Amino acid sequence: MKVPHIKIKPPGPKAQAIIEQDRRYTAPAYGRVYPLVVKEGRGMVIEDVDGNLYLDFTAGIAVTATGHSHPQVVQAIEEQARKFLHFCGSDFYYEPMARLAEKLCQLAPGSSPKKVFLTNSGTEAIEAAIKLARYSTERQHIIAFLGSFHGRTLGSLSLTASRSLYRSRFGPLIPSIHHVPYGLRGIEYLETSFFTQLVSPDQVAAIFVEPIQGEGGYIVPPSEFLGLLRDICQRHGILLVADEIQTGFGRTGKMFACEHWDVEPDILCVAKGIASGLPLGAMIAKSDISTWTRGTHGSTFGGNPVACAAALATLALLEDGLMKNAAEVGGYLKEKLGHLKSSHPPISDVRGLGLMIGVELAKRDAARTPDAELRNQVIQKVFEKGLLLLGCGESTIRFCPPLIVSKSEADAAVEIFASTLKELAK
Repeated sequence: MKVPHIKIKPPGPKAQAIIEQDRRYTAPAYGRVYPLVVKEGRGMVIEDVDGNLYLDFTAGIAVTATGHSHPQVVQAIEEQARKFLHFCGSDFYYEPMARLAEKLCQLAPGSSPKKVFLTNSGTEAIEAAIKLARYSTERQHIIAFLGSFHGRTLGSLSLTASRSLYRSRFGPLIPSIHHVPYGLRGIEYLETSFFTQLVSPDQVAAIFVEPIQGEGGYIVPPSEFLGLLRDICQRHGILLVADEIQTGFGRTGKMFACEHWDVEPDILCVAKGIASGLPLGAMIAKSDISTWTRGTHGSTFGGNPVACAAALATLALLEDGLMKNAAEVGGYLKEKLGHLKSSHPPISDVRGLGLMIGVELAKRDAARTPDAELRNQVIQKVFEKGLLLLGCGESTIRFCPPLIVSKSEADAAVEIFASTLKELAK
């Protein structure tokens, strides 16, 4: 059957019943985007409870790197589940955790020896990095960037600066966190003002940075940005922490986005695509930084054996061709989307690397004001046609499909997107 295939306008009756049940019993903090009620996922396809088939260009927010329920990942999960489901990795040993830690140390950018701390999620990886940075340097201050998203727990939220909504009414956040502009303006500000007027560099423990900003709008920085940031950190003994929670594991066409600029961070935070959908994250630190002692940090579920098995299967698939596919199909998709600019005036920019592509929509005024309303309308309308997309930034649509996506599926997504934009932009 051709995908997408919409047999009944969503939400259908079964979906409506589940949505009503959900609204009655779940917390209103969840930010549901559109009324999709998932029944099953297979590869690039999501089937809802009413039998509609959708082409998934969200990958569960860049998580299902190998597609939905990849047979090799499912097999690894089943085999481990038959052995044992859990045994706390903070207190005991088991092979899947040791094997995954070794593999992550081998894959992490740079030649320095590494140590791994496994978590349940990206935000927990960031929390671990905050603690390790302060512990290792015995410094308190931390720098992050405007537009950044590092998570929603209190420490990571203190670093997050993509939307004021995320921070509202949760203060006071953790102290001594400072934000500077992302990109070369931030480099200039650090060099000319921040270190001389606000905080001495010898008091700064770490700088946290997304090599490509995710929630902030899929912003790709100038090519020299990360290298300059690395230089600043080296000069002042500041740790460079790369948040690759969304950019990691082949998403940008390389295992980690830092590799596009040949930068080795001191600490690397990862999650999302690491285990094809099972909850897992990791903080990978240089060995000479990982100086904390027994009991200074821990996790009951971090490094769960089933999640570790899924991660090992995922990494094997990435190295066996999916990372290459992300680079090739990502370049093809970006080119196809870029060609739409001349015939679709609302498109003000197409940017990204690999299968992390943002299309920004703007009003037709002289200032090209970001058009969030049109962006939201497009996302809703393509959903009704069977294409799953998400927004980010002020007015950006993100294209972040599973890394198994084909050129024909990219063509189908671009066709639906273009026709919808044409309808709404009249």
